[in-house]
Amino acid sequence: MNPKKLILIVVAASLLTGCQFIGNTFKFKETTKGFIETILVEDYDNAISYFAMDHEIAKNTNLESFKNGLVTFRDQLVKNFGTKLDYKFMKSEKTLSTNKDESTPPNTTSVLIQISNDKEFGVLKILFDDTSLKILNIHILGIKEPIPTLTYFWLFGFFALLIPIFNIYIIIQIKKSSLKKKWLKYIAVIALNIPAITYSALNGLSFNLLSFQLLFGFSFGYMGYANSFWTIGIPLGGIFWFWKLKTNNKTESEIKLNTEYHDIKIESEI
Repeated sequence: MNPKKLILIVVAASLLTGCQFIGNTFKFKETTKGFIETILVEDYDNAISYFAMDHEIAKNTNLESFKNGLVTFRDQLVKNFGTKLDYKFMKSEKTLSTNKDESTPPNTTSVLIQISNDKEFGVLKILFDDTSLKILNIHILGIKEPIPTLTYFWLFGFFALLIPIFNIYIIIQIKKSSLKKKWLKYIAVIALNIPAITYSALNGLSFNLLSFQLLFGFSFGYMGYANSFWTIGIPLGGIFWFWKLKTNNKTESEIKLNTEYHDIKIESEI
C-alpha cells in the first residue's frame, strides 16, 4: 500500500475514534443522570436497564443481591446529598498501566460525574461499557465539600491570561529585533515559566517551585469544582529578554546618537 494512503487512513481512523469518544461523553452524563433519577424514585427494576448486564463483567450476577446493592447506594447518596441534584460531566479516560489493577479494562471508559445540591458537591466514578454505553460499575468517591465561590477563581484567571499576552508580545519584539539565533530566544520565552502559582477553585492558592508552564506560561482546567484551576508560571524567560531588548535598544540608540553627533561635528569643522 502507498505510504501516503496508509498515513491518511491512520489519521482518518484516529479522527473518527476521537469524535466518537467525544460524542460518547455526552451520553455518559445523560445515562448517569437517568440512572440516578430512577433510583431516587426507587424504581430499581428500571434502574437495572442502565447497566450492561450482558457484559462479561456482569455475568452470573444475582439480581436480588444487585437490587439490594442499589438500595444501599441510594441510601448513601440521599444521606449525603439529598434528592434534588445537579450533574456536571468532569472527565472520561482510558488508563493503560503496567499495574493491571490501575488499568481501565479493555473496551471500557472510566468517567467522573460531579453531583451537587444547593450547598455541597460530590463525585461519582462510573465505569462504562464502550459497546452498549451502559454502566458496569458506579460508586461515590469520598468527596463531600461545600460549593466554593468562583469569583476569585475567575479574577485570578484574568491575571493568568496576562502571562501569555506578555510572552507573545516579547516573541514579537524578538522577531522585530536584530538579535541572532532568534529561535533559541523563542524557546526560552515559551519554556522558562517557572516557578508556578496555582489557584484552585476548591483549595485556593498554592506554590510549586519546580513546575514549568510550557503553554506560553499558563495552564487551565475546568472540570467540576474539584478539578478547576489556573496555573501561571513566572515568565523568567520573557522578563530576561524584555530587559535584554530594552538594553539592546538603548545601546543602539546611544550608538546612533554618537554617530550623528560625530557626523555633525565633522561637518561643522569642514
